[in-house]
Amino acid sequence: MKHEASAPHVAMVSEHASPLAALGGPDAGGQNVYVAQLARHLVRRGHDVTVYTRRDDPALAHTVTTRDGFKVVHVPAGPPAPVPKDELPAHMPEFGRYLASTWAAAPPGLVHAHFWMSGTAALAGARDLGIPVVQTYHALGTVKRRYQGSDDTSPPERIETEARIGRSCRRVLATCSDEVGELLAMGIPRSHVRVVPCGVDTTHFAPVTGARRPDAPKRLLAVGRLVPRKGFDRAIRALAGIPDAELLIAGGPEEPLLFDDPEANRLRKVAEEHGVSERVRLLGRVSHEEMPALMSSADLVLSLPRYEPFGIVPIEAMACRTPVVATAVGGHLDTVVDGVTGVLVPPVEEHGLDRIIRNLLADPELLARLGAAGRERALDRYTWDRVAQGVAAVYDGLLSVPALSGVAR
Repeated sequence: MKHEASAPHVAMVSEHASPLAALGGPDAGGQNVYVAQLARHLVRRGHDVTVYTRRDDPALAHTVTTRDGFKVVHVPAGPPAPVPKDELPAHMPEFGRYLASTWAAAPPGLVHAHFWMSGTAALAGARDLGIPVVQTYHALGTVKRRYQGSDDTSPPERIETEARIGRSCRRVLATCSDEVGELLAMGIPRSHVRVVPCGVDTTHFAPVTGARRPDAPKRLLAVGRLVPRKGFDRAIRALAGIPDAELLIAGGPEEPLLFDDPEANRLRKVAEEHGVSERVRLLGRVSHEEMPALMSSADLVLSLPRYEPFGIVPIEAMACRTPVVATAVGGHLDTVVDGVTGVLVPPVEEHGLDRIIRNLLADPELLARLGAAGRERALDRYTWDRVAQGVAAVYDGLLSVPALSGVAR
C-alpha cells in the first residue's frame, strides 16, 4: 500500500549490518533482518530508501538496487575486508565524511541510524545540513556491560557515546518497553523516545503442515548466533531432565565448519558432561527458506538468552504457531505473554526449567492453545507492515513541523 502523502527520501545508516548479508555469521543477525525488512516495507509505502553500509569486500558493487526497490551503497571506510565490530569505531569518521559529502550534493529528507556506531557517522554526515536523525540502537552498551562485565569487549567510549547520540538526534526508536527505562537512565529525554517493535514476516514464517511427525520424539529447538549469551548451554542442561526429547540448535557457520567453532565445541562438552550428546544436534546455519519448516517441526522453541535487546526468534516461532519458553528479559517481556503464547522463565540458572518443559510437553492441548495464541499475536502486533507504519508515523511527526531545537549536531 502506498503512503498517500509525499514520502521523504530516507537514508538508513547500518555500518556493519548489511541488508544483503547472509544471516548466521558472528555479526549478522536480527539487525540485518530489521534493516532489510523496514527498507522493503517503507518502499511499499512510497518512500525512496537508500541504505549505507561499510564496504567489506572489494568485489562489492558501489551501489546495488535490490529487487524490493531500495538501494544499498557500500561506503569506503576502512579496509575493504571484514573488520571485527569492536574495531569499527576507528573508521566511523571516514564513514561520516563520505555521508556528509554525498548528502551535501543530494540531501535526504531524514536519516535513520542503526546501532551506535552508525549514529556517530550519521550525525557527522547530517550535522551541517540540518537533516533530522532518528536512532535505533538495537543493543545498548549499558546492558552489555551489566551482563558481561570484564568480558565486554566493546570500546570504552561506547556508553558515553550512546548517551550523546540519544541527546543529539531528533528521535530514538526503542524496540521494547524495557529499553525505554535504560534510555532514561542514560539521560536521554523521554520526549525523544518512541517505542516501535521489531517485526516478523508472517507470510514466510507461518505454520508448515506436516512438518511435525506424530511418531517422532518430542522436539525442542533453539535458534540464534553461536555465542555464550544466547543460553544454549542452559537448554542442554535442562535436556538431562527431559527424557525422550531431542534438542536441535540452529545457528553458527555451515554444519561442516562447526568443528572449528569454539562455541559449538563448548556446547558439545556441556552435552557430554550431562549425558545427552546423543540427543543434542547442532545443525549449523539453517537457511531463511528452511526455518519455518524447522520451527513448525518443534514442540517448543527455547529462547534462553541471559539478556536480549529485542529477540526476533520468539516472534518467528509464534508466527509458526509454535509455543515459546523464553527468559524474562528485554523484548521477551513484550512479545511473549506468560501463560498465553508461551512461558517466561527467570534469566538466571535455576533447576525448575526441565520441569516446566516436561509439563508443557505432557499437555498437547495446552501446546496447541499457546501456539494458536502466538500466531494471532504475531499477526496482530508484529507484522512488518505494522512496524513500517509505526516508524513512518515517527518520520511524519518529525517532518510535519519545523525543527526549532534538537537538530542533529
